[in-house]
Amino acid sequence: MTALPSRANHLLEGIEAEIETELELPPAPEPPSTATRVLLGISLVLIAFNLRPVFSSASALLPEIRTEFALSPLGASLLTTLPVVCLGAFSPFAPRLAQRFGAERTLLGVIFLLALGTALRGLSSIPTLFLGTTIAGACIAVGNVLLPGLVKRDFADRAALMTGAYTMALCAGAASAAGLTLPIEAALGGSPQAALAAWALPAVIVGLIWLPQVLGRKSAARKSTVRVEGLWRDRLAWNVTLFMGLQSALAYCVFGWLVPILRERGIDGVTAGGIVSLSVMVQAAACLVVPHIAVRGRDQKVINVTLIAFAVVALISLLFAPLWSVWFWAVIQGIGQGGLIAVAMMAIVLRSRDSHVAAHLSGMAQCVGYLLAAIGPLVVGMIRSATGSFAWCAVLFVLLGAGAAYNGWKAGRAAHVNARTTDT
Repeated sequence: MTALPSRANHLLEGIEAEIETELELPPAPEPPSTATRVLLGISLVLIAFNLRPVFSSASALLPEIRTEFALSPLGASLLTTLPVVCLGAFSPFAPRLAQRFGAERTLLGVIFLLALGTALRGLSSIPTLFLGTTIAGACIAVGNVLLPGLVKRDFADRAALMTGAYTMALCAGAASAAGLTLPIEAALGGSPQAALAAWALPAVIVGLIWLPQVLGRKSAARKSTVRVEGLWRDRLAWNVTLFMGLQSALAYCVFGWLVPILRERGIDGVTAGGIVSLSVMVQAAACLVVPHIAVRGRDQKVINVTLIAFAVVALISLLFAPLWSVWFWAVIQGIGQGGLIAVAMMAIVLRSRDSHVAAHLSGMAQCVGYLLAAIGPLVVGMIRSATGSFAWCAVLFVLLGAGAAYNGWKAGRAAHVNARTTDT
């Protein structure tokens, strides 16, 4: 009876050692000029813009994609889930790539490979559709990890401004793809493949803007001498990770399926995309406002649960409420979901004693959390396939919300994870 806990501890230690990598970036070589900093900041924001269209562009065109590629309901579910799986599966590789090639060069490769993966989705082939989605998802995973570190390193004196701009750009990318993909399809002769591939163009443009900046600076990797131990066996760390994963599952249900849900209710595709765009843009505003409210309290337990209630009630209302009210519920959903993204990221920082623990807790939350988040859009597709309707998705939303509320309450306590930082 005592062997099982021992083996479990050994397993967790092995996982921790395997995934543990240095998440810090090498220092900037020299203080850049004001003009260089402005260009750098704009470039990072534009890169962030390109990290979300892969999700919402496919969602906006999902009925057309199913028809054009003769995708089964399971195939459609896998298509919406695959990029989220990639976020979890490939995020641990980002620090290793940054150490090997430098963060700037890695990010350059990411943006051009993202353009390639997005373009591959425009070919009339199911294998290239899924291959392109995998490549794009892997690139987004690496970019998700590296971009905040670059913002923190190069804009330490403007961290709040740059974080706000970076978050707004993420939401703007998702909103633009949700609202513009169908009009782009119409402008390109009704070709869903061309509309999917069109989102490679902004990535190529940003890559060309980023290229001379990368070539103009030297990037040296730096090995850390700090190790964080015990994180993967700490309950509070798992509360933070599960809170991140379950609220992300709700978010990617929105990115992956809200447009098809609204279209099935009788709303035309362009209007449905506009509704989702509104919701995502409200998320961006909530990301900026909610943290200032959350830090005023002694802890974040109540605000975490309140935001989950907003998001879940709004999602269920978007399933069943009268059509004249869907714009209102889209706003409420945006407030709840955007606030959740912000407080989940805040939990990583507030529950950590130092920057090293925060970096490794962030890696844990992204790796496990995004793999868990992939369950949401996959199960939505399975429910639609099994029942012929999205109505039973309400049960899934309640279950995800209940799990997120429990872990959000625990993660909102005024405490720190029990992890040790040691020199090696």
